Amino acid sequence: MKKGVSILTIAALAFSLASPALAQNGVMSLTGAGATFPFPIYSKWFDEYHKMKSNVQINYQSIGSGGGIRQITAGTVDFGATDGPMTDAQLAQSKVQILHIPTVLGAVVPIYNIPGVSAELNFSRDALAGIYLGTIKKWNDPAITKHNPNVRLPGENIVVVRRSDGSGTTYIWTDFLSKVSDQWKNGVGNGTSVNWPVGLGGKGNEGVSGLVKQTPNSIGYVELIYALQNNLSYGRVQNAANVFVKADLAATTAAAAGAAKSMPADFRVSITNAPGKGTYPIVSFTWLLVPTTIQDAGKKTVIKDFLKWMATDGQTYASQLGYAPLPKEVATKVIASLDKVK
Repeated sequence: MKKGVSILTIAALAFSLASPALAQNGVMSLTGAGATFPFPIYSKWFDEYHKMKSNVQINYQSIGSGGGIRQITAGTVDFGATDGPMTDAQLAQSKVQILHIPTVLGAVVPIYNIPGVSAELNFSRDALAGIYLGTIKKWNDPAITKHNPNVRLPGENIVVVRRSDGSGTTYIWTDFLSKVSDQWKNGVGNGTSVNWPVGLGGKGNEGVSGLVKQTPNSIGYVELIYALQNNLSYGRVQNAANVFVKADLAATTAAAAGAAKSMPADFRVSITNAPGKGTYPIVSFTWLLVPTTIQDAGKKTVIKDFLKWMATDGQTYASQLGYAPLPKEVATKVIASLDKVK
C-alpha cells in the first residue's frame, strides 16, 4: 500500500498528465467526477501516468457514484465514475451515449467498532440483512453470536452507519443483500440510493469510515482500502457456499472468474454472491463512464490513450492498494471497446 495517498484529506484533486503534442497553450484540461470506491487507485494511476507524460490537467472530484452519473448524464464532465452500472432508464436520459469501462475489482466489507472486542467477527447473510433492516438490534443477538461462539459480544444496541449520498458502494452492498434476503429485496431493494430502514448517514467512504471509527458499537460498510487505511476491524462474510470468507486479493479475484468469460458487451454486470468456497461475496467491478462521441480531438486521443494504459500497465498497481486487477479476458475486451469512442 502506498502511504502517500491520504483518503481522509482528498475530496477533489488535480493531477497533471501529459500529451505535449495535444496540449493547447501548454495545458489540456480534463474533468471527471464520481465514485469514492476506486479513488485511491485512480489517484495512483493519474500520478504514474503523469510521470510518463505531462501538460494535461485532469481534475477528478470524489463525490460518489450518484454525483458522477448525474454529471456525465448532464454532459458537464469529460468522464464519470460509478460502482453501480447505470440503468437503462438513466442511459436513455443521458445527453450523450455512454460507455461503461471496467477498471478494477474491489470488495465492500462490514466494518465495526465494538469496545473490548478485537476478534474478527463472522457475519452471516441473515445477520447483515437483519442489522440493516433494523430487526437485529443488539450485538449479542443470537443471529450474530451463534457464528461467533468464542467472542463475548455486549448487549449494547447496534449503531448502524450507511451512506447519505448516492453511492456505488451502497449499490454493491444492497445488490448483495437483495440476492440473499427476500425481505430486503422486496422491502428495500438495491440502488445507489435507497430508503434506509435505519442508520446514521455518512458522506462517502470517508464519512462512513469516520463515523464508525468515532462511534462505539457501530457497524458500517466501506471499500476494503478504507478499512485498511483507517485501521478498522472488518469481518468475514458468509458466501454462497456457506463459508465465512475474509476479503483479500485472492477472494476478490475469485468472484470475477465466471464473469470474465460471460461478460456482456456493455460491461454492465453484477458479481455479488458469486459461487465458490473461496469467493468473497460482496465484490464488484467499478467503471469509468466515457462518452462514445468526443468532439475535441485532443481530449479524445488523451482519454483513449489513458484507458489503454489503464487496462494494461496500469493494472500492475491494483493489488498494492487492495484492488483486484481486471481478468485478462476483460482487459482485452476493454481495449477493443475503445474503438467505439469516436
